[in-house]
Amino acid sequence: MAHALPGTRGRRRIYLMRHGEVSYHRTDGRTVFANEVELTDEGVAQATLMGEMLADIPLDLAFHTGLRRTRRTAELVLGDRDVPLDEIGDLREMQGGSIEKLSDARLEAEFVYGMERAALPGANFAGGETFVDFRDRVVPAFEGLLLRPNWKTALVVAHGGTNAMILSWVVRAGLAGMAAFEQDADCVNIIDADVLDDEVLRRFIRSINLTPYNYPESVTPVKSAR
Repeated sequence: MAHALPGTRGRRRIYLMRHGEVSYHRTDGRTVFANEVELTDEGVAQATLMGEMLADIPLDLAFHTGLRRTRRTAELVLGDRDVPLDEIGDLREMQGGSIEKLSDARLEAEFVYGMERAALPGANFAGGETFVDFRDRVVPAFEGLLLRPNWKTALVVAHGGTNAMILSWVVRAGLAGMAAFEQDADCVNIIDADVLDDEVLRRFIRSINLTPYNYPESVTPVKSAR
């Protein structure tokens, strides 16, 4: 099959990234939830390193979520490669509500520990989008990508929450599994899927949360506590 990984009948591979580093802090130290934040200088350096790390990986397609931080990261990773770069807006990050009146402690609870509550009935992100609604736009969009014709390898640059939702879907863990997937800035996850007759038959995680700027730490096994 021409549009499948070598030696397979319909296997496709996604390099699923989180965008490079950005800053959500104002000059007074308060957190802001802004869609159009830019990559920091460190974020640009991280994405450039990822481009070097993936330089020998053949890519047929590439996607970002329509926000500056994902688009810029994808552009830096691709460099001068002749790879189509398109937008999948439904893969954008969870949408929070107004956070101006939230205390610092509440902000930490929402942004650091919010996914721990994802499976609770009616749970939402920072007073905004519910986790159920988030799942119901992200998963179909990702499945739709897998079912597109005529490709075998693709780059997707998205967000921490988006990636956690996709990875949890891959392992069939539902909303409760989201909190298990940490996503560092500019990390990449490698996902394989077997697609035949317009159906995703199987899906696998090959690697999780690999970063080119801290590669040894990202692959070092956790030592047993015994």
